[in-house]
Amino acid sequence: MAETQQNQQKFPAVQGGGSLIVAWQVKGKKILVVGGGEVAAGRILNCLNADALVTVISPAARLNPEVAYRVAEKQITHIDRNFEPADLDDPAINMVLVAVDDPAASTTIWKLCKEKRIPANIADVPPECDFYFGSVHRDGPLQIMVSTNGKGPRLASTIRKFIATKLPRDAGSAIETVGRLRVKLRQMAPDPKDGPKRMGWMTSVSDAYSWDEMCGMTDEDMNNLLRYYPSGKVPSIDVLKAMRGNPDVSQLDVFDGSFGFSVGA
Repeated sequence: MAETQQNQQKFPAVQGGGSLIVAWQVKGKKILVVGGGEVAAGRILNCLNADALVTVISPAARLNPEVAYRVAEKQITHIDRNFEPADLDDPAINMVLVAVDDPAASTTIWKLCKEKRIPANIADVPPECDFYFGSVHRDGPLQIMVSTNGKGPRLASTIRKFIATKLPRDAGSAIETVGRLRVKLRQMAPDPKDGPKRMGWMTSVSDAYSWDEMCGMTDEDMNNLLRYYPSGKVPSIDVLKAMRGNPDVSQLDVFDGSFGFSVGA
């Protein structure tokens, strides 16, 4: 009994009723959108932002201006007619998004998707969804999604906007810098056995610099920073700035006792 109580305090409690929020990679994959109105336009943009291959099935007369624009610009493939069951026979379809003002037709498409094991989302019908679209904040590689599990989409948007106001300035740029540094590090230390060391050092790097410092880091700074990887150390941003144009640390002249050599201001 005592051990059980200790474990209850040690481990997180299960909170049922949620969704498994994941970053679904759909780059280069085919997504079928049924409908061409305002809701479909939002779904289409989300898919294009994820580099998916989007096919829209809808009579041309029912396309809203945004969807019509994307058709004209050849950003999406358009099939000018109503949905037909045979449209799901394409084995390349990875996902179906339905956004039409016809509950009976939507349910029919949902059932067909279930038969073919194709993940589907039926707009505004939570019970007929394998997944939900949340309210997303986007800043470059940074994506933050707020989901109410289909119970309050408008509230999700309000919460998302509030969170966005609390984020550090240029957070996306800082993340881009970290991404480039990780690529350089993996090129320098490609051995899978180095994985734990790479991850540990990158954690130290992320903790060492402010957002502004990370955003201002140049390729030269990153290359100089990587010189510290073998020792597992992370220099201050002032050290990296002092190394610009003069990477020979023995020639720099302001002491930083944490690294055991002289560096310039």
